[in-house]
Amino acid sequence: MHFVIYGAGAIGGVVGGHLFRAGIPTTVIARGDHLAAIRERGLTLDLAEGAETLAVPAAANASEVEWTDDTVVFICVKSQQTAAVLNDLQAHAPRNTPIVSAQNGVANETAILRRFPRTYSICVMLPALHLEPGVVVQGSSAAPGILDVGRFPGGTDGGISGGIDDGMDDTAEEISRNLRAAGFQSQPRADIMAWKYRKLVLNLGNGIDASYRRDGDAIGELMRRARAEGETVLEAAGIDVVSDAVDKERRGNHIVRRDTGEDSNGSSTWQSVTRGARDSEIDYLTGEIVLQGRLHGVPTPVNELIQDDTARLVIEGREPGSLDPADALERLNGRLAD
Repeated sequence: MHFVIYGAGAIGGVVGGHLFRAGIPTTVIARGDHLAAIRERGLTLDLAEGAETLAVPAAANASEVEWTDDTVVFICVKSQQTAAVLNDLQAHAPRNTPIVSAQNGVANETAILRRFPRTYSICVMLPALHLEPGVVVQGSSAAPGILDVGRFPGGTDGGISGGIDDGMDDTAEEISRNLRAAGFQSQPRADIMAWKYRKLVLNLGNGIDASYRRDGDAIGELMRRARAEGETVLEAAGIDVVSDAVDKERRGNHIVRRDTGEDSNGSSTWQSVTRGARDSEIDYLTGEIVLQGRLHGVPTPVNELIQDDTARLVIEGREPGSLDPADALERLNGRLAD
């Protein structure tokens, strides 16, 4: 397979870097200063054992990619950027190209399927940082990450790969084999979206991490309430979600977080705010729970408040972690009392 990593930030950069260093044909698509740095001096992959600089082929958009019959695209941008990526891919990529969402949130797969029939999804468990042009940091000192993959909405390649529909998919299995060859933990899964919804519940902490000071008990209470509310909403919506226990068993000891400084535990949303982004993925994380709550008549005051606070923080260009979590709890309790 030839992998095109669309979005070579924290996740895409680590994935693309490991595929390339394993000798697997890989092209990364990046932009701005990050693209310029990769083209000038290569992609620097910061690992526990030291940094490596890799001469990964880099493109500015899909028009610069050499498309082949065995090309697979990993979309690794934030969810609010997916539409622009799909416009670019639709203009240049063959229609039958497998397109894989290696993104947080659960709305990207449907958006991809509107344009491309061979749609796949990866549940990303991969601590990583990208704060400097040309540099990505692997946050695990063990396996770089867990990247289980499956066809969306399910089933197999059918008429494309042939064979009996046994619930698995030849393309998903081949993608998984390549990821394992590059050092990742990976399994093909027919129920991949149930895993991504569990990841969504975990990602309800992203807006909290990005917006509020990390002090006192208030931030922990916000986290607890947001995730409990998310669990309630998904259950009311009848959405399949793998259990927390099964998720923890899958993670096991595969990922061992290493200390990369004070930024080691910053979420992807926190990293975006730190880089000065003027939009965020909050509407596709916390906002997904708000959406499902409104669709199914379940109140979501906790996640609504976090969504609003994070959006305001980004729009106003404020520093990450500059809001008071105790004040947020007080406002939340005031809303519940009304």
